[in-house]
Amino acid sequence: MAGGKKRSARPSTFHTTVNSLWQDKHLVLFKAEYTLQVAAVLWFLEIGINVWVIQKVAYTEIDWKAYMDEVEGVINGTYDYTQLKGDTGPLVYPAGFVYIFTALYYITDQGLNIRLAQYLFASFYLITLLLVFRIYNRTKKVPPYVFFFVCCASYRIHSIFVLRLFNDPVAMMLLFGAVNLILDAHWTLGCAVYSLAVSVKMNVMLFAPGLLFILLSEFGLMKTLPKLTLCAIIQLVLGLPFLLVNPVGYMSRAFDLGRQFLFKWTVNWRFLPEYIFLSRYFHLALLFAHLTTLACFALRRWKRSGSSVWALLKDPSERKPMTQKLSVSQIVLILFSSNFIGMCFCRSLHYQFYVWYFHTLPYLLWSGGVKKLAHLLRVLILGLIELAWNTYPSTTYSSLSLHVCHLIILLCLWFNPTPSPPDTGSESHKTKRQ
Repeated sequence: MAGGKKRSARPSTFHTTVNSLWQDKHLVLFKAEYTLQVAAVLWFLEIGINVWVIQKVAYTEIDWKAYMDEVEGVINGTYDYTQLKGDTGPLVYPAGFVYIFTALYYITDQGLNIRLAQYLFASFYLITLLLVFRIYNRTKKVPPYVFFFVCCASYRIHSIFVLRLFNDPVAMMLLFGAVNLILDAHWTLGCAVYSLAVSVKMNVMLFAPGLLFILLSEFGLMKTLPKLTLCAIIQLVLGLPFLLVNPVGYMSRAFDLGRQFLFKWTVNWRFLPEYIFLSRYFHLALLFAHLTTLACFALRRWKRSGSSVWALLKDPSERKPMTQKLSVSQIVLILFSSNFIGMCFCRSLHYQFYVWYFHTLPYLLWSGGVKKLAHLLRVLILGLIELAWNTYPSTTYSSLSLHVCHLIILLCLWFNPTPSPPDTGSESHKTKRQ
């Protein structure tokens, strides 16, 4: 009888184990606690995907040769920025770009070894993913199944990195490195790396309003100024060889805020008549809307309720009432939403600009007030954004759908509840000051 009881117990134990495994399998994809495990699997999968793309999909020349021509001019002794150009136009990136792509020039046999360059950019892609996954692992706001959309599923992002070799991925890799350092409370080093990212491409400045707000919140005005000074000194030192020759030429080319874009390349404003797109008044209206939206978010969404924005200028120890430090999630949300607001009001988005905010979209969709959206709707928004960026040439419908998706995300961020006190455990932010 005892033996019979044991045999009858085995099926029950077996079914319990199977059910437990099935439930665990389900949790792995939907519980943020499993971020690290899922991210690790996807990261190794991405190694194979990048190798396959490089080997099987044809490389398309767009800007790489122009980059090499531009840095070759510097190598040959030309430090006047107005004289540096490639076959697609003049050099319009800051000095950090010149140094990084000069190194790539030598490593890739004067830019001729395209296959080696592709593998170098594949490594940039994998490093970027590691940095992004580390941010998501720190915040634990996004279910792991979404990570499939931020790596394996995007043709456009793979193309930007390993088939087009744009400089945008290099700038964003440095940006995510800076965000990781800031989350670890290495503030000075984080600001330095952020400045390096700006020196590769100016789009990283879209994160600047959020970063300034965070620095003021953490340190007050007087302790923020040295960090801002460090950012400025880095730009000065990097640009010094060019500033000594033609300072006006360097500043006007490397940091050209009035640069005009061609209508044929726009992803976001295709539904407008071209004369409106090219209108200076339209550009000024977008700038006004951008600054106004940033101000509204800083005053009403990023700042804690009941506290004055002027209190940010004071040393944290002198604030009344005392404010709690920002959590990791709050820091990431402020930085990512600052950049996203800039993307919403960009004068023109070109296809390579997708990488400017692609890896931040899941966080914006799965954090804060956006939780009110159903999972399926959030996935649909990601899909529509991906579709818009993969429609070439852009159409009235693709550009309109992109703006609708942007508007939904922006409204959800606006109706996000007032920031709560820092979370505990893995979510809490270190108090270390550097």
